[in-house]
Amino acid sequence: MRPVGRQAAARKYDLLSAMMAHALAGDPHRQRLVLRLMALITTRYNWQRDELTMGQREMARLWCVDERTVKRDMARLREAGWIVVKRQGARGRVSVLGLGVERILLDTRPDWSNIGEDFTARMGEGAETPEDGDPPNVVPFRRPDETSEHDATKHGPWPLIRARLRDEDPALFDAWFAPLSPEEGQGGVLHLVAPSRFHATYVRTHLLGRLQMAARRSDPTLGEVRVTSV
Repeated sequence: MRPVGRQAAARKYDLLSAMMAHALAGDPHRQRLVLRLMALITTRYNWQRDELTMGQREMARLWCVDERTVKRDMARLREAGWIVVKRQGARGRVSVLGLGVERILLDTRPDWSNIGEDFTARMGEGAETPEDGDPPNVVPFRRPDETSEHDATKHGPWPLIRARLRDEDPALFDAWFAPLSPEEGQGGVLHLVAPSRFHATYVRTHLLGRLQMAARRSDPTLGEVRVTSV
């Protein structure tokens, strides 16, 4: 979903509507955080270039808070994947930020139905596309035994990560995440093994960001995800 082209205006409103529904369905802390991001989007975000360039002092003035609050909330948005750093600021220049549109859509999807069935149908069409383009025509690999998901003692955080990935996108999960198997690794590292070199390469190239986000949300102690082949 890119808010450019002939239907750019509609796509922009759909994205903001999804964020709004997600915020209203949450607690006051989530509502405040999403509202602040929406304020940045509607006032300073460049839709065509996917760029948000704004200093902490300006954000603090817009949000009516201090700069420490800005720093804390922007860190939360980056950690959630809703904001990405495209170019780090240096020598007095502010960072160039972008929107994590795919992650926003994944996180807000459970609340789309609060807007209406027409909105859900419209947003669902193409919401299951991987990050870097359409997946190739590949026959999904055989899904491993599901009983392993319940053996958290044996496989550590992987069962929780699998469940999160399956809830986000069942079709994508069946094709690419389900065949992955955990292996014992060093502390703070999740080591996964794919059934083939091609499978491992595709996951690392196109889906590693989604995999890392699910890992961090399931276990904050995980700092790295490695995918290799048998």
